[in-house]
Amino acid sequence: MTEPEIDYAAVFRALPGAVALLTPQLLYVDANEGFLGMRDRTREQVIGHHLTADVSDPNDPAGPLVDNLQASLRRVAESGERDTGLQRVDMAGPNRPGVRDERYYSLTNAPVFGPDGRVVLLLHRVEEVTELIRAREVALSLQEAMLPAPRPVGRHGAAVRYRPAVGALNVCGDWYDLVDLSGDRVAVAVGDVVGKGLSAAGVMGQLRSALSAVFRVVDGPAQALEVLGLYARSIDGAENTTVANTFIDWDTHTITYSSAGHPPPALVHIDGTVEFLDRATDPPLGARPEHVPRPQATEPFTEGAVLVLYTDGLIERRREDIDTGLARLADSLARHHAVDLEDLADALLADLLPPGGATDDTALVIVGL
Repeated sequence: MTEPEIDYAAVFRALPGAVALLTPQLLYVDANEGFLGMRDRTREQVIGHHLTADVSDPNDPAGPLVDNLQASLRRVAESGERDTGLQRVDMAGPNRPGVRDERYYSLTNAPVFGPDGRVVLLLHRVEEVTELIRAREVALSLQEAMLPAPRPVGRHGAAVRYRPAVGALNVCGDWYDLVDLSGDRVAVAVGDVVGKGLSAAGVMGQLRSALSAVFRVVDGPAQALEVLGLYARSIDGAENTTVANTFIDWDTHTITYSSAGHPPPALVHIDGTVEFLDRATDPPLGARPEHVPRPQATEPFTEGAVLVLYTDGLIERRREDIDTGLARLADSLARHHAVDLEDLADALLADLLPPGGATDDTALVIVGL
């Protein structure tokens, strides 16, 4: 059977969205109709011209978009690696003179290699994502409204941080909670719902509220996760949620903990040594077809120690073993353990999150013991 001859130029022009091809010197060599329509240009006005040729007016709202695009394309040409980004542009509203509308564009730039392995072309795709960003802002507002405000726990200090993923178009289902219990005890938990967007934020709110109520009527963290797991079975999207759950008792100087598939809490001793609480780890919520009692373990602590709970956005990176991220966390805790809780939270984020921001949401809770 003879393979059909493919007209790649026709395929390129038929690609959905706005797509253009440029040389490493940033000259346009081709563009599809979607791209020409988005820039309101003819082929003659684009092909053969430099990327910046039609942005001569310093007040042109497309100027910042082109500046960032130029920097991104140069990175791709030099590194041979794909580059993505999100760009805000303030556009003049057609029906409101003098009023600018916020528009958001997702940029994707990829190298095209020649036979010798060098970058010979740059593939550029731009997509307006304004409505997605606005939906994300709604989801973030909902998520923030459902998370407890930072506050001390009983008479003990605590620092909390929540950082949404940078450049992502959806929020995730990360959450945290701190609940005062009877006596000199506090329950602290962090969790992560699988999925993104408003649905994940809604599931997060239901599970966090349920766990907050369960804390007040159960004897320990394992039982709390058992009840939460049964409740999660009735909620679409709650399966495979991970949770780390701790009960801190200052009368006995112990931490009792249980984990449902979540990265282990870190106990930082007063000498700076770091111990991961990983002796009571079980599968995520809803991972088993039948109810099974969950394990829990107890660890003593001395006054002045610090307990750190977090979600995987703090430590996990693509194509990297989780143990590498845990070692990075332990090293940062050891170096900064003597500072106050708020400074420690900021130092951890500065050390562990990538310079441009994480690709996953991050929740962090630090409790002074």
